[in-house]
Amino acid sequence: MKILAKLGKIVNISLFRDDKCVSYMQAKEMIREEAQTILLDVRSKQEHEEYHLEGDICIPLYELGDIEKMIPNKNAIIIAYCQSGARSKRAINILSKMGYANVYQIKGGIDEI
Repeated sequence: MKILAKLGKIVNISLFRDDKCVSYMQAKEMIREEAQTILLDVRSKQEHEEYHLEGDICIPLYELGDIEKMIPNKNAIIIAYCQSGARSKRAINILSKMGYANVYQIKGGIDEI
């Protein structure tokens, strides 16, 4: 069983798949268990303004190079989403290469919600 200790709390992540995809319901559970989980919209700012998930932050995929200024904690739990899952998949790969250890994506993007 994989367990992540974060800020003195223990979050059981064994329910989540190794490919770093989570369902929207799993994402909600992660956020409920760890209030400091970051929900990250990697769509464009225009797409975000049209509609988005409550409580998210928008950092478009093409601006992820600046994420360390906004999210300096490399151990933060980050759940990325986009429209269909393609951009969020690229985003979690980029974030992993940048040293972020706990990155996930919502499978199928906002279209699946």
